[in-house]
Amino acid sequence: MNETNAEIGWEEARATNRENWEDRVPLHEVAYGLDAYDDPAHLSDVVRTDLAALAPFLPSESLAGLDLCHLQCHIGTDTVSLARAGAIVTGVDFSPSALHAASKLAERAGVDATWVETDVLDARRVVTGDFDVVYTSIGTITWLDDLDRWAAQIVALLRPGGTFFIRDGHPQLYALDEDSPTLTLRYPYFGDGTAQQWDDEYTYVGDGTLAHPRTYEWPHPLSEILGSLLRAGLRLLHFDEGKTLPWRFSQRMIEVPGGFAWPEAEQNLVPCTYTIIARRD
Repeated sequence: MNETNAEIGWEEARATNRENWEDRVPLHEVAYGLDAYDDPAHLSDVVRTDLAALAPFLPSESLAGLDLCHLQCHIGTDTVSLARAGAIVTGVDFSPSALHAASKLAERAGVDATWVETDVLDARRVVTGDFDVVYTSIGTITWLDDLDRWAAQIVALLRPGGTFFIRDGHPQLYALDEDSPTLTLRYPYFGDGTAQQWDDEYTYVGDGTLAHPRTYEWPHPLSEILGSLLRAGLRLLHFDEGKTLPWRFSQRMIEVPGGFAWPEAEQNLVPCTYTIIARRD
């Protein structure tokens, strides 16, 4: 996997990323183990982990009956799981192939869901209604160049008293060299608005190669992530950092309950995820 800095506009970067994610859909439909959702009790590991953190901040400590908007929902495994946990779900993604796969999965699983094709930075303009919960999790905001615009969408989608949830890869993790035999910094922790250009013909799970291997991402430190949400008017309820990931960031990571982690001697040296829960007053 090769990385360089790139001066590129948002629309061009978004179009390139969308081609890449379109290519990923058929590979992920195989690799995500969709047959498991034939069991009506099955929830994704991501949602099981996230619900444990989110539930204490919800009415009746449950998603039951709550309107939930899932931003960057991809092929819908987590969206279907959130519906099975009781939410009335709307899934949002910029990939038409991903939403088609999500719709098929929901129909197969007997789950009602609404699917909306739009860029997350334009979600309020396109998505109908407002929500008790806005949710996004794992592998999301590095694809976005403007977190103030992102946070504004979240606030506009939430009802007063509504709750926002995010769990994602930690920006300190993303600064590490995934190929190094030690924990070594390689990439910027702080962003300057410049995109990182990646060329990688493989996706993070599944076999096969991508016809469009190029992507663009943006580093966002925790100060920027939290600051964007606070500037938008959300009130911070909960912040946490975790030691495991639901995907193998580096080949040196070991499989543990709930995902992957650094070797035991390194697990206290660097965070793998962060979790933020915030509320619109």
